[in-house]
Amino acid sequence: MTRKTYSLTELTSHIEKVFRINFDEALWIRAEISELREKNGHCYLELIEKDDTNDMLRARIKASVWSSTYRLLKPYFEETTGQLLRTGLSILVAATVEFHPLYGISLVIKDIDPEYTLGAQARRRLEIIKQLEADGVMDMNKSLILSTLPQRIAIISSSTAAGYEDFMNQLKHHPSQFAVYTHLFPAIMQGESASESIISALESIFEVSDRFDLVVLIRGGGATTDLACFDEYELALNCAQFPLPIVAGIGHQRDQSIVDMVVYQSVKTPTAAAEFIIDRMTEAEEKAVELYTAIMGIAEKKLTLEKQRINDFKWKIKNALYTKSREKMIELEQQKSRLKAGIQLLLAHKSNELKIYESAIERQSPAAMLKYGYTITTQSGKRLTSVTQVNTGEPMTTIFPDGQTVSLPVEKKLLT
Repeated sequence: MTRKTYSLTELTSHIEKVFRINFDEALWIRAEISELREKNGHCYLELIEKDDTNDMLRARIKASVWSSTYRLLKPYFEETTGQLLRTGLSILVAATVEFHPLYGISLVIKDIDPEYTLGAQARRRLEIIKQLEADGVMDMNKSLILSTLPQRIAIISSSTAAGYEDFMNQLKHHPSQFAVYTHLFPAIMQGESASESIISALESIFEVSDRFDLVVLIRGGGATTDLACFDEYELALNCAQFPLPIVAGIGHQRDQSIVDMVVYQSVKTPTAAAEFIIDRMTEAEEKAVELYTAIMGIAEKKLTLEKQRINDFKWKIKNALYTKSREKMIELEQQKSRLKAGIQLLLAHKSNELKIYESAIERQSPAAMLKYGYTITTQSGKRLTSVTQVNTGEPMTTIFPDGQTVSLPVEKKLLT
């Protein structure tokens, strides 16, 4: 029995003919992009299909979009869907099936239907939202209490992003001039690695979370096609469960991303994120002024009452002192009057005694004795009352009521 043999070239040539005959027109093919790279204007992809029940890989094939087609399909797809043509997307493409003896089977994409991707994206978004709700985390970050004065701000952004510069300028140059502390945790904010980079920045903030009041997630600028990462489950889950309030200002005007839906506050732009913080501090300042005014009013009222109470007390003391003083003065006047009367009485009594003494003295005085016929004899100015006091040889003066005489004693003669 003879066997028919083929060379490998003959076999691959035969297969190539079969493909040319059976796949002479483009087919619409549903698949997911697992790899995508651009080179020299061309786009090279790997398309896959997974089992819906267990996510196992069921098919894989290479595909390419030549530059003449790619430069038209790429902007058309991204403008229509609002996101980049990237890995992980479900797409519906019109492609021819080709076989090459060296490279095997591949697809050459001729067209793409963005509406299919939009539908798949919408379904995926809905699935993620439902999953987050089932996880019980959808409102976790929203339920956190934001500090009254959110002055310590952790920022996740690219250091070169225009949105980051806008945010900082708004904080620094706002007329309010509130004091704030900011620290940048750099992250990639677009592309395939954006979600992983932002999660890494969140993990870094978590390690020092006690140093901050909130997190600001800033993108700003760039195309809306770069927002796909903000619709990813892992990033949304990390934001939803983060222990600090997150303010997202990722700079877009289309419908909210899933991250926008789970964070504490979502605003359209980085500048609006800064305004949100300034408004919060302005509100706190107004409340502080209001409380200060109320406290000062209460204090002034209390002070007025206390002053009135003190004045009343002073008046009572003054009145009591006046009354006491008046009573004391009356008592002193009475004592003075009694003392004066006593002194006058004593003086009158002593005056009478003095007159009696004067009368007695006058009656017993030498002058009074002279009136009754007695005489007074003196020698050397001294009254003589005894003969023994007489010095012979010295003159004596004898005083009579009507005059005096001088005599010279001759001798002393004592009575016997």
